[in-house]
Amino acid sequence: MQGSRNTRLWIAALMLGASGWITPAVAQASDPAARCAALVTLKLRGTSISSATLVPAKPAEVTATADVPGHRSFCRVVARVQSEPGSDIGVELWLPTSDWAGVFHGNGSGGFAGTFALGYSGMVEGLRRGFATATTDAGTSPATPLEGDALIGQPRKWRDWGRLSAHAMTVTGKAITAAFYGRAARRSYYTGCSTGGQMGLIEALYYPDDYDGILVGAPVMNRTWGHAAVLWNYAAANRAPGRLLSESKLKLLNQSAIAACWRQGHALAGDRFISDPLRCIFDPKVLQCKAGASDNCLSEGEVETARAFYSGPTDRNGKPSFFGWLPGSETPDTFGWSFLQKPIHGQPPFGSLFKWVFGADWAWKGFDFDRDMPVVDTQLDPIVNDAVRGTLAPFAQRGGKLIVFHGLADTLVPPGQSVAFFDRHAAQMGGMGRLAESARLFMAPGMMHCGGGMGPDAFNATLGIPPRPPSTDAQHDLLSALIAWTERGEVPDRIIATRFLREEPGQIEMQRPLCAYPQRAVYRGAGSTTAASNFRCEAPAE
Repeated sequence: MQGSRNTRLWIAALMLGASGWITPAVAQASDPAARCAALVTLKLRGTSISSATLVPAKPAEVTATADVPGHRSFCRVVARVQSEPGSDIGVELWLPTSDWAGVFHGNGSGGFAGTFALGYSGMVEGLRRGFATATTDAGTSPATPLEGDALIGQPRKWRDWGRLSAHAMTVTGKAITAAFYGRAARRSYYTGCSTGGQMGLIEALYYPDDYDGILVGAPVMNRTWGHAAVLWNYAAANRAPGRLLSESKLKLLNQSAIAACWRQGHALAGDRFISDPLRCIFDPKVLQCKAGASDNCLSEGEVETARAFYSGPTDRNGKPSFFGWLPGSETPDTFGWSFLQKPIHGQPPFGSLFKWVFGADWAWKGFDFDRDMPVVDTQLDPIVNDAVRGTLAPFAQRGGKLIVFHGLADTLVPPGQSVAFFDRHAAQMGGMGRLAESARLFMAPGMMHCGGGMGPDAFNATLGIPPRPPSTDAQHDLLSALIAWTERGEVPDRIIATRFLREEPGQIEMQRPLCAYPQRAVYRGAGSTTAASNFRCEAPAE
């Protein structure tokens, strides 16, 4: 665990240029600015270092989008890994100039990536802890997180995005870190959500030596069908007039779903979210108008749209092809149901993936799921869907620790995928008990995609939502829990999630425990439901 021999050898091989080992020339410079500037002379195979600049303490602005708590001075490095024709993976690295904790910290991206910015919140937290911290643009520039049209006809970039970019970031980042400090990192951790979650799972499944601990949220796994589900929802709302769900109708649907789940025992009185939506049965047909259109009911077309969201993609015989959204997720917020119904630059959200297969002129209205998804999977499944394959066994055997979290009100990456992932790997490794020795899953009621929603969502400082007490408390912060598990053997059975008052930032509205799957938080029957102490973790009866 203190840095595997294979990893050390790989870093050594990467750093050997024509003139031999060059670490001392960088690390022996006494002045941090000179040591930082010297990194541009570093010779790494297939890699060019574009810039290395010292960001002084107490800067007016660290980056275009991120400020650093504590105003720690650091060396900011930008590099490009171009190991093969067509591959161009960007890496950004922040190296604290003093009090380095001896830790390398990798961060993932989101959507189609193409930018470093989506990794900055994690890097800010890493730098606050004294980590050398890195992120990547996933090799997809000039794509943007919401649009990947720039990648049409570039399968090398698809592969970097789907499989290789996080590994390239890690190997390159560790080599630069070792050059700057004159020694290798003693520990390494990864954090990321959404596409960044997928990147973390790929690291655990295929590059088990890269990280000692991996923390991922809402991980995309089946990339092709994940995009198909978004297209399915967009088509349900837009194929015919009168099927779009307005914000007022979404609120009506949400209130009805919560009430139905409360009656079934899967929600608590007073909560604005559903505790256990995976067990709740809700049919929006109960809201169908009986005496003409009204703000207090749904039209037949609106009911069919809602049903399509809940069912997820089905074949022409009605058999489910993928996951649908859960009751309680009916929100108009960012990445909520409204987002899935509206076009981005005239096309369905994340529809670029289908243009990679069918060309720039692809039109969503002509897409037939039964006919066209086999074509999509034939071309893209071997390139972008590796997270649905592989095994965690080598990562576990090495002593690696994996924590996954997922919001149960997520409407961009179905939460059922994470449950299925853990069930699948438990079966591979001899049961959930064996899997739990190296991997834990925490499902967050009421939380949307990577954060937000009506449930408690502050439990992971790397997403820019710092919990209280301070995020170094392993009972309240998942990265701290991962570190405590990896370095001290403190097994995380539950995490306290916090919801802050939106009207009064910093003031706690409620706290609720997140229990390691398959356990769930159960109210003890006495005391306030806003206090985590009034809940216990309990496995379901069946």
